[in-house]
Amino acid sequence: MEKVQEKTNIKEKDIKILVATHKKYNMPEDDIYLPINGGAKGKKVEYQGDDEGENISEKNPYYCELTSLYWAWKNLDNEYIGLAHYRRHFATKRAYFSNANKRMKKVLSKEMVNKLLEETDIILPKKRKYYIENLYSHYAHTMYAETLDETRKIIEEKTPEYIEEFYKLHKRTSAHIFNMFIMKKELLDKYCEWLFDILFELERRLEPSKYEPFHARYLGRVSELLLDVWINTNKLDYKEIGIINIERVNWFKKVTAFLKAKFTGKRYERSF
Repeated sequence: MEKVQEKTNIKEKDIKILVATHKKYNMPEDDIYLPINGGAKGKKVEYQGDDEGENISEKNPYYCELTSLYWAWKNLDNEYIGLAHYRRHFATKRAYFSNANKRMKKVLSKEMVNKLLEETDIILPKKRKYYIENLYSHYAHTMYAETLDETRKIIEEKTPEYIEEFYKLHKRTSAHIFNMFIMKKELLDKYCEWLFDILFELERRLEPSKYEPFHARYLGRVSELLLDVWINTNKLDYKEIGIINIERVNWFKKVTAFLKAKFTGKRYERSF
């Protein structure tokens, strides 16, 4: 009886969590999840496209899942909006099943999201730790450092109150990455206004097409490091929960590429 009473005391909130994808895939069943095809402009898509209403769908090769975020910012009015990925989701428990369908059943449920949002306005994935590198050096070894250096100049010019937190990228060894979060819409509006103003200027200064396709996606990667800069500068509270990879991760290849980048200067050539 106590458990039933606890559930009835939790108000169901208006939540929409986008699941960014580029293809048809097994999706969570809860109706809080909205699969969205990134880079949908001019293509036949399986789900909601990011090319309706106000959008930047054509920039998907450079902005990755951020074209879906932009679409949500401009076209959705839900009380809470989140972003996840078709192969990577929030989860309260780790799952060691090899079967992708079984892993999908561990994805964060509507009930649990509502419960967590009783305590906070922002849900983030647990920080990824790099241990032997700080955030800046890891980026510089694996990507093109000039894209992060130019971001620093833009922040100094446009929003200098954030530069102190940006400089901490040279010291910190962990971050909330993947561009994954769930947050109150009024906070999302402020974050996106700040973020895209910086990224659009960065795109203008460093034409993405001058890089090979994998590194042309630098705008999406830079944004992963900017989330904590924004949250910490504004001293916002949040709750952390785990994430689950629906498909098995080849950690040997991932770690090997990481070590090669650090010790031989070989940049990443693909995602892992």
